[in-house]
Amino acid sequence: MIRIHPNEERGQVEHGWLSARHSFSFSSWYDPRHMGVSALRVINQDIVAAHKGFGQHPHDNMEILTYVLRGRLQHTDTLGNRAEIRAGELQLMSAGTGIQHSEVNPGDEPLELLQIWLFPNVRDAAPRYAQKTFPHLTGLQRVVAPEGEDAEALPIRQDASIYRGELEAGEVTNHHLDDGRSAWLQVISGSVQLNNRLLQPGDGAEVRAESQLQLEAVSSTEFLLFDLP
Repeated sequence: MIRIHPNEERGQVEHGWLSARHSFSFSSWYDPRHMGVSALRVINQDIVAAHKGFGQHPHDNMEILTYVLRGRLQHTDTLGNRAEIRAGELQLMSAGTGIQHSEVNPGDEPLELLQIWLFPNVRDAAPRYAQKTFPHLTGLQRVVAPEGEDAEALPIRQDASIYRGELEAGEVTNHHLDDGRSAWLQVISGSVQLNNRLLQPGDGAEVRAESQLQLEAVSSTEFLLFDLP
């Protein structure tokens, strides 16, 4: 079963300095049809104005992945981390027992990012922080993997893998889902067919009870594929 969540159904929130699109219910935007899939709870696509951002605020017991699409992001947290994340880089913060952080656009141009939250499969672990740049490769590249499973990927406290997909028009890649697992596809740019179902930028697709996923690019495309428990 594949259920398409069109871009037009995403929550749209405008705060002047922040333009946000929510794939799942978040903050003031609530839609009972869109509450997440499996351990995946939040996908927000945010555009942050120059020299604006999210002041210091707390999280606990959540795995928080940030993917910078354009611009740059200044991160600080109560673990003592100060880091800049540039376009194409990913940041993974495991909030665990609790962490406070700020995320600010230090540049003169807008910052665009995806912020993604997953529930952990272990509670009250020690908080931690990681970031990484991955080379751009054709096909599916695992960028997040269960802790201890893939030394090349960012480690997450959940039985979940996240793949970045990059394809040129006409290229095809495949992914196998084990029995009982679900998936989510989030299109960042371009157009792609998922098992012959067309998705455009901002569209998402919930996948259940499917063993084989075929992804064929209609145009040059980038997307994230979540393999979920």
